[in-house]
Amino acid sequence: MYEQLINKEAKLAVIGLGYVGLPIALAFAKKIKVIGFDINAKRVDLMRNNIDPSGELESSDFEGADIEFTHDLEVLREAQFFIVAVPTPIDEHAMPDLKPLLGASTSVGKVLKKGDYVVFESTVYPGCTEEDCVPVLERESGLKFMEDFKVGYSPERINPGDKEHTLAKIVKVVSGCGKESAEEIAKVYELVIDAGVHRASTIKVAEAAKVIENTQRDLNIALMNELSIIFDKMNINTYDVLEAAGTKWNFLRFQPGLVGGHCIGVDPYYLTYKAKAMGYDAKVILSGRSTNDNMGAYLANKLVKMMIKGGKNISQTKVLVMGATFKENVEDIRNSKVVDVIRELESFGVTVEVVDPYANSEELKHEYGFGLVAEPGKDYDAVVVAVPHAPYKELEEDYFKSLMNGSPILVDLKGILRDRIKDITYTSL
Repeated sequence: MYEQLINKEAKLAVIGLGYVGLPIALAFAKKIKVIGFDINAKRVDLMRNNIDPSGELESSDFEGADIEFTHDLEVLREAQFFIVAVPTPIDEHAMPDLKPLLGASTSVGKVLKKGDYVVFESTVYPGCTEEDCVPVLERESGLKFMEDFKVGYSPERINPGDKEHTLAKIVKVVSGCGKESAEEIAKVYELVIDAGVHRASTIKVAEAAKVIENTQRDLNIALMNELSIIFDKMNINTYDVLEAAGTKWNFLRFQPGLVGGHCIGVDPYYLTYKAKAMGYDAKVILSGRSTNDNMGAYLANKLVKMMIKGGKNISQTKVLVMGATFKENVEDIRNSKVVDVIRELESFGVTVEVVDPYANSEELKHEYGFGLVAEPGKDYDAVVVAVPHAPYKELEEDYFKSLMNGSPILVDLKGILRDRIKDITYTSL
């Protein structure tokens, strides 16, 4: 397969052209022939015009790419090597939602041929590729796994907004359904991964490696969040504590915060779901998840108490929330925990207005039921800097004073302004 691809006698297809799929598709398209497939026709039209719908890539990133963007399944039949990079979210009950993944498997199965390869990049629980996706491929294609087609798993490591740790610079974990297939898949990925690839022993090992990467981060952030709650009761600034503790060479430099997005706040639930199915309750992981999932409400309640202490009538207060994306300097609003802050404040009768230099107001309305105001107003009782976007880091105390009325309160969630706020009542996580 590798030889066919590099000789351009075969085509590689990427299914799902979001934050993960599009960079991969374009990287391969600089080396081999690629089909970029997405079911969203509007997104496909944008990419045909060198526009990344996610706002992560520049038009120049499309230059020199031998790629055909399509939403037509018939075009997908021309490929022999398929990479599936669709989202794997959770539902309202924190259960894995495999509909996008199984839908993509159905599409690939319809066009699968003898000798083809299918590699999954979507984050899943160990066993999902072989137990859930492969049967769909077999059913739709009428082919036999291992005999007629090969499958692998290579977990994505795309970090939205990160211009340093890009696709080519991060070691790629790869795996296959056997030694031969694993080696072929590894050689294909080595075309675009300068940092090299790690050959996992099995598909399940690769799946498990991915899901624990974000579970580990989730637990470390949960510890920081719990410490921030404790230190707040002691009237100690958490970031001052972390700065002091960070002088030790082996201290892990995690910070408290709202844990949202499509990875850290989601992936642990895939692992705990599978653990539950195997008869084990993952107490430590779920405890961390509970801590992180409740931080938005905690922050909102903390602000409400501060406003009450300041003599405010809560039902008549107005709060400005700055930042609505799940992390700084990105457009991505998926699983944004800022929403939890907003909803909790509104449950007390607080009027909340939201600004964000990156987020799309219509997408926020569609996803969460609120939009953005064009510009901040005046007379706010409090301002919450919820996301440390780059433009917010440049703001001075006088700017926040100009937005607020008497007894102003500034909630600086990530502590980015703590050294320059002197006259405003100030708090952070």
